[in-house]
Amino acid sequence: MNALSPLVRSFVGHFGEMGSRWGINRTVGQIYALIFVSPVALNADEIAEQLEFSRSNVSMGLKELQAWRLVNLRHLPGDRREYFDAPAEAWEIFRTLAEERRRREIEPTLSMLRNALLEAPSSDADRVALERMRGMHDLIELMTTWFDDVQRMDQQTLAKLMKMGSKVQRLLEFTDKVKVVSGGKR
Repeated sequence: MNALSPLVRSFVGHFGEMGSRWGINRTVGQIYALIFVSPVALNADEIAEQLEFSRSNVSMGLKELQAWRLVNLRHLPGDRREYFDAPAEAWEIFRTLAEERRRREIEPTLSMLRNALLEAPSSDADRVALERMRGMHDLIELMTTWFDDVQRMDQQTLAKLMKMGSKVQRLLEFTDKVKVVSGGKR
């Protein structure tokens, strides 16, 4: 990593450490960080050289990043090697990560909960368990519906919504008051 600028070296190192906290291999995090900040697509040999990793480690990391759809495979004219780049837009990366997490973690959980909720309770303990599972199922369903709505928003609208923060609560409280004042039943 000595060939990297101090700025890039710091980012790559930090991303590796954070990657391990996010449930990915430190090496994979560093590979991704290097590809993300690179102004040009990189091949596996360049990545291995710049990060001082073995070629096999880089190959495995690239496969994982491809499985997460975080890097794009490119071929350059006249060159048989595979090159990799990453979307430069942070919003696109966030959406991809969120979609992959949903596909890998949330959908299997929802499927399991749906199947469990079809079971008839055989004891009081099972009734309590099913009641709690139903609450979890309903919350996850609500969150995935919200997530679908958010995923369809354009970037500017989503940024405005996020910047509103707790103001959304005040807006909802205000609309509830308007309903009551205008004769709506509550």
